[in-house]
Amino acid sequence: MSRGHVPDMVTPAPMGPTLPGLYQEDEFTQRFMGAFDEVLAPVMSTIDNFSAYLDPALTPEDFLDWLAGWVGVLLDETWPIERRRAFVAISSQLYKTRGTAAGLAAQVRLFTASDVHIEESGGSAWSPTADAEAPGTPDFSVNVKVTAPAKGKIDTARLDALVAAAKPAHVKHTVEVVARS
Repeated sequence: MSRGHVPDMVTPAPMGPTLPGLYQEDEFTQRFMGAFDEVLAPVMSTIDNFSAYLDPALTPEDFLDWLAGWVGVLLDETWPIERRRAFVAISSQLYKTRGTAAGLAAQVRLFTASDVHIEESGGSAWSPTADAEAPGTPDFSVNVKVTAPAKGKIDTARLDALVAAAKPAHVKHTVEVVARS
């Protein structure tokens, strides 16, 4: 699939035969329309194959980042293409739990391929005693602890950006990468 000029690409819908009969007999007009066919053939091919652009397994590699942004995930360009495609494919399922601790943990786990522990402040509970203190603090925050992988390293700046995008906007966050024990 190409989105640029492809030499000798034949269009599936040439324009010359769609002209009125007078112009179909004119050699200059047919050659002139052939130039448009040559330029528009890749566009027609792209439109004909648009569903493939929306499938993470089939989309061109240079289109995958756009597709990832469309579903709200951040890809690491150092990952192999297969891992990036798999991450985009599963990301739409992450929307079901987006904004929750479980959803954040799942997204960080996929991004880092490491163990993740989420600590939240605040909470809700009931007490048999009237006017009892609510648990947690009045500030909403989340601490994301990631165990460093056995091999490779975690880009903490990209991880921080991922957490910032995946958590609710009003919640403060910290990211901590801890050594494997």
